[in-house]
Parts: sequence; structure tokens; C-alpha cells
Amino acid sequence: MNVLIVKHAEIEGPGVIEEYLKQGKIPYQILNLESDVRFPRLDDLTHIILLGGPMNVYEEDRYPFLKYEDLFIKEAIQRGKRILGICLGAQLIAKALGAKVYKSPVKEIGWYDLSLTEEGVRDPLFAAFPKTFSVFQWHGDTFDLPNAAKLITTSRPVQNQAFRYGENAYGLQFHLEITEEMIQEWMKECGKAKIKILTDTENNIETYKKRGEIFFKNFFR
Repeated sequence: MNVLIVKHAEIEGPGVIEEYLKQGKIPYQILNLESDVRFPRLDDLTHIILLGGPMNVYEEDRYPFLKYEDLFIKEAIQRGKRILGICLGAQLIAKALGAKVYKSPVKEIGWYDLSLTEEGVRDPLFAAFPKTFSVFQWHGDTFDLPNAAKLITTSRPVQNQAFRYGENAYGLQFHLEITEEMIQEWMKECGKAKIKILTDTENNIETYKKRGEIFFKNFFR
């Protein structure tokens, strides 16, 4: 097994994912697109993780690396690589599959409840999740469901929260990789809103981390 983690911003690291990989002694590499756009050969990779970031998928003129990443994702999906996108990463996968990415009806920051769809209840990566569960969100964009993709989790007013394309490609709008330390770092400039979010984090983070560990164990299986 050889894992590639694609990082779009220094503050948005792999969190629980990296903890799991280290504990399992699974080989991985981190490609930081802020400083390097040389994607490795797909032949050398078994799994690909696309993390979040402050940019939008349609800002290719401002962030030229997005063009290279789009081609990389398309080829990875075509070749059946195991690939997971988180937040921006999910939007990039949706775009690579021909779906529209656009401003969300609301900007979701903090803890929100999602529900598994009928497809989600049957999905092996979400096998240990309850029908309704809380997730940590930080996004201003959303996406249409790609053609032939299966909706895994949903909510209102942002309907498309997680999807699966084929058997190997997943997109999560929410941050299942997040740790309490990461949330505290992200919340430094959020004013009064951070008080409630940090309180919610204390109440949710232990269970959330355990679910994340199960999800990533299933993903890397």
C-alpha cells in the first residue's frame, strides 16, 4: 500500500488520517500544492486523499495547480484508484466527474447533523455510523451529484454531503479528518461564534474521532 495525501493549505492537514497511517505503519507521502505541483506516478499509488482548502475549484486562474490536479483526478478515477476527497477535495472530484460546483445556499461552519440515505446505510465505509450523526463543517461551496454517483449522506439546506462514484471514489463535504487541535486553530479568528463551536466540539469530538478511525480503516482496507 502507498498513499498520497494532497494538501492545499498549510492549516488544513490530514489530522486523524495521518494518525491512522502512522499507527498502522502504512507508507504515505504528502504533496503540498502551495510549494510543489509535481504529482507522483499513479502506478506507484494505491490510495489518494484530497484535503480541503480555502480556494474554489473554479479559481484555476488564481490557483493554476487546480488545472493539473483536475487532470490527475480524472486519470486516477479512470484507472480505478481508491480516492477520497474531503471538502474542497470532494468538490474537485465532483468537478472532475462533470458536476457543477457553486456557492452553497448557506455557509456551514461548525457542527451539523446529517442523515444516511438508503444507499448510505448499505455503504461499507459507513457501516458503523448511526442513521443520523453530527459532523464538522467548514465550507461555502457545494456541488451537484455527478452522473452515476450515489448519494450517501444528506441534510438541509445543503443536500449533497457525501457521495460514492463506482466502488473506489468517495467525496465528503464535511471534515471527518478533523482533530480538536485543528478546530481550535481554525477558530482563532471566528469571534463570538467560536464559543459555541468549541463547546460543541468538546461534546462531539471523542465519538467523532472514533467514527473517523472506523471510516478510514474501511477506506484503506
